[in-house]
Amino acid sequence: MAKWTPTHEAPEPLEGPVVATITGGTILWFAMFLVQLPFYGWFADRDLLWWVWTCAAGGGLGLIGVWYVRGRDAALKRHAAEQAEQAEQAAGGEQPR
Repeated sequence: MAKWTPTHEAPEPLEGPVVATITGGTILWFAMFLVQLPFYGWFADRDLLWWVWTCAAGGGLGLIGVWYVRGRDAALKRHAAEQAEQAEQAAGGEQPR
């Protein structure tokens, strides 16, 4: 069988409002958890408690995701600022530190 090779390069990844997206998803998971809590007995009677705990886990993992993407966003901004500073120093004839 012949090996397939791509005929063009992959596009650059899109950068969007990642922090807002993850935060919104986390809020939705916690909201679904809270909405299901009054029906805990109904879920337990039908062996569907995993629905409740899946929403709780989604909210908890979302908190980790928010922490991670905020740090990533800050690191990207720091890197862009450092690159701009180095470009400015190179254009001005100053030696980089």
